Amino acid sequence: MSAMHQVRANHPSRRTLLKTLGGVAGLVGTPASLGAVDATPKPGKKVRGVVFMVSDGMSPGVLTLAESWSHLTRQRGTRWWELYNDPSAGRGLMDTGSADSMVTDSAAASSAWGGGERVNNAMINIDPKGRSVTSIAQLLKQKGGRIGLVTTAKVTHATPAGFASHIANRNDEAEIAPQYLNRVDVILGGGSKFFQPKARKDGRNLAAEFEKAGYQIVANRDALLAAKGAKLLGTFSPDHMPFSIDREHDSKLAAKTPSLAEMARAGLARFLEGDEPFLLQVEGARIDHAAHLNDIGGLLGDQLAFDDALAEVLTMTAGRDDILVVATSDHGNSNPGLRGMGARYQKSNHHFEQIQRCRASYENIFYRWVGVKEQNPRTFAKLVKETLDFSLSADESEAVVDILKGKKVLEWNHQMANPEGVIGQIVGNHTGIGWTGTTHTSDPTLVSAVGPEAERFAGIVVNTDVNGHFRDLLL
Repeated sequence: MSAMHQVRANHPSRRTLLKTLGGVAGLVGTPASLGAVDATPKPGKKVRGVVFMVSDGMSPGVLTLAESWSHLTRQRGTRWWELYNDPSAGRGLMDTGSADSMVTDSAAASSAWGGGERVNNAMINIDPKGRSVTSIAQLLKQKGGRIGLVTTAKVTHATPAGFASHIANRNDEAEIAPQYLNRVDVILGGGSKFFQPKARKDGRNLAAEFEKAGYQIVANRDALLAAKGAKLLGTFSPDHMPFSIDREHDSKLAAKTPSLAEMARAGLARFLEGDEPFLLQVEGARIDHAAHLNDIGGLLGDQLAFDDALAEVLTMTAGRDDILVVATSDHGNSNPGLRGMGARYQKSNHHFEQIQRCRASYENIFYRWVGVKEQNPRTFAKLVKETLDFSLSADESEAVVDILKGKKVLEWNHQMANPEGVIGQIVGNHTGIGWTGTTHTSDPTLVSAVGPEAERFAGIVVNTDVNGHFRDLLL
């Protein structure tokens, strides 16, 4: 999907182990600084609930970048990095292929977790022969359990859908929304349009149907924080929720839309009470979207937002001997990494620090560009200066504007021959961040688990085995 198409489709109502950056004060934590606050759930005998956290599209190297970024901007490390340093945690790699490709999309990846079978890319719990695969949500509800889906994407997007729906084409999101009714107890994220009659061909008012079925309906941050209902439908944007970097630089947006940590807290709080088995899926979806856009500021902002959600979950489950917490990704995306910059790489740290100048996502920039009256290299350079604080050369500005207008530019990496690829390379000259392309990759992903049965997620984990673990532990 090109940047301009993604903007029009997804713009919301408007973010070993490491010594490569050792010269920057405070960038890298030492082992002594890790785990100062022990928020690690204690091992137990029986799992009552699983919190399955997905940093969507997170290439393995992003964990390193996020740790350094957190030290640089927040003067502390990340919770996931600490978890990887915790000898009591299960630590492994996830094998990520789909039924028809070594490179999976999110639909097939989530179906492997939610249905236990490898399906073709773009399908959700429909096997290669066209047969429906029973989802973990269906099985859990049959046993009197509960399930929650929390995401920064549309709640009908591929990753949450893979736990609770069946559809031959992941893009038929209007058909996914009604499948959640009385099957999923807590639904939080974007995608409000799929619950409103105006955006549905069938004219159904799904929000009203959910409310009639006992769901409390919320549409903004204040309503979420004040919500009391055990069953909850919260949609906070017509499409995907905003990037964290845009939310952080827009006070009105921040006041209206909850953070991923706040949504995770709201979901988990409803499941910790009582004794029913539960599965809560929490997705940092826009990490993947930022990687597609080659947007390092957007990616790191949302990766830290995901880490804050992980920290919140670990704090809420601290001391529990019946809750398993798993953190992983469904696939890599574009493999961002800090390149050696300057003689003997002595300028690498300086370039990495320049990411702090970014104050908007590329999605935001492209959206704003649509409204510019005089679309020429000079006005684009001005827009980049206002949002990213980088000065583009005349040639750079001209190249981006040409490709935005549909003209061909010389680019031997065909995946980079689009607006996001070109601007990602240009900004990379300032930040030192390089990308392999603008699409998913076949890399195994990182997985960490803490709590009872965490050892199930040590070593090499085949993605379909996750569903078997859910069944063994919760059914």
